[in-house]
Amino acid sequence: QVQLVESGGGLVQPGGSLRLSCAATGSINNFYRMDWYRQAPGKLRVLVATITRDGSIAYADSVKGRFTISITISRDNTMNTLYLQMNSLKPEDTAVYYCTLRDPGADYWGRGTQVTVSS
Repeated sequence: QVQLVESGGGLVQPGGSLRLSCAATGSINNFYRMDWYRQAPGKLRVLVATITRDGSIAYADSVKGRFTISITISRDNTMNTLYLQMNSLKPEDTAVYYCTLRDPGADYWGRGTQVTVSS
């Protein structure tokens, strides 16, 4: 079993920054990719950023140059921590942000953390 717990969301003014974290524990040693998704009110959930186990990274065009994804893998492969550094935040970045972990058998999702960008 895999557990994903996001944190770091909150209310921030336009132009501000937030750093999201996602703690992944459990049977994670076979993962090959972790992602950040977001879902704004009334909209579909969309991929924001992705990082593979070998370090390949990709971003949605809407966040390129503003968001940075990174990951820390424990030496014993019992815990990963996924990060999303978000700078120059815009009101359109307001959404619930979810982290995912993918292994050959399944995709796992966290419960999400709310990010609100508003003055």
